[in-house]
Amino acid sequence: MRVIDIIRAKRDGRALTRAEIAWFIRGATEGTIPDYQSAALLMAIVLRGMTVDETAWLTSAMVESGARVDLSALPGVKVDKHSTGGVGDKASLVIAPLAAACGAIVPMMSGRGLGHTGGTLDKLEAIPGFRTALSLDEFQHMLAEIGCSLIGQTAEIAPADKKLYALRDVTGTVESVHLISASIMSKKIAEGIGALVLDVKAGSGAFMKTTAEARALAESLVRLGSAAGIRTEAFITAMEQPLGRAIGNALEVIESVETLKGRGPADLEELSVCLAARMVCLAGVASDEHAAVASVRAALASGAALEKLREIVRWQGGDPDVIDDYSRLPAAPHRHALGAARRGFVTRLDAELLGRASMTLGAGRDRADAAIDPAVGIVLHVTIGDRVEAGAAMLELHYADEARLSKALRLVDQALVIGDAPLPAERLVRGEVA
Repeated sequence: MRVIDIIRAKRDGRALTRAEIAWFIRGATEGTIPDYQSAALLMAIVLRGMTVDETAWLTSAMVESGARVDLSALPGVKVDKHSTGGVGDKASLVIAPLAAACGAIVPMMSGRGLGHTGGTLDKLEAIPGFRTALSLDEFQHMLAEIGCSLIGQTAEIAPADKKLYALRDVTGTVESVHLISASIMSKKIAEGIGALVLDVKAGSGAFMKTTAEARALAESLVRLGSAAGIRTEAFITAMEQPLGRAIGNALEVIESVETLKGRGPADLEELSVCLAARMVCLAGVASDEHAAVASVRAALASGAALEKLREIVRWQGGDPDVIDDYSRLPAAPHRHALGAARRGFVTRLDAELLGRASMTLGAGRDRADAAIDPAVGIVLHVTIGDRVEAGAAMLELHYADEARLSKALRLVDQALVIGDAPLPAERLVRGEVA
């Protein structure tokens, strides 16, 4: 086989064979196919799409590029949660300890930021000393001891995905149902779980801009998971405005901890309780949804989930004192407050533009090798529907570089709109797929 022939075939709209896909994944993983040719095929897939069979074969080839974790020695159904990516989406930092505090075993394997969206690993690594690169032995031992671990993709787990994931981030090839599905599910199938709850985002700050697109992705993910013997359910949730009030890694850690202390923003708490309760149900540690919600709310109110997060941080080498002392987290040297241009109602807080602004400040990466500044970001003081007076604080940018601030402010100005009348409140959860 020749990779150029496979690229041309997909460019011209032909469905690839299982053998062609497997050959490409082997070559991309081993480095015998250069990045520029891998990127060309990824772009052809974005433009031409894949069939259901092609997507399944791509997922399978990515799983088989590495090892599968065996968690059968641990009791019960192991359950994970995954979000398709959004702005300000720090929910995993709340949900994992919540579900684990209720008795579920949560092996959570997360990713880094893609484009304008943040990554769970980048947020966790804002905690001084926190190790996301655990070995599989450490991962399994931690699950056996405390019921939860928050790690990055190991070298053994779907290495093809790890390579292609980084390449997609910087080549404009993220927004594909087929590539997103294979990327997510290859890791989840390989990590040895029995159940999975998905948060599929829809809106300006998501890769899927419409509810219809998000539903198509949710259906693809659920289909792949179910075919692999994983009980998979998905929620479709809104991402027109950022989730919560904080955008940026250390800032989002603080907001996550505040939520576990019962002081977080309402939307983040609502989503976290919803997803954690479904995880608890699928793990079999609650008899029904009502009991699961009650269990999750009790873990939140009692502080058990907060203590579980402290335990996770300690086990993974992080500084557990950040839970009580936020000054131990990275902080940007400068802040810039932005006031409302006029009196009215907030009618737009465009999540994508705000995510791009935060990335411009240094909270995200535009190259695979770019460094992230864990301290910078944006804190919102308003949400869509709020009434504001002229000059009232809208948001605050935490920054380190004046040139970056100037560029970020241009994006922020486009993201904020004040109208004469409030918009009707939007539902956070738009639908479910099971």
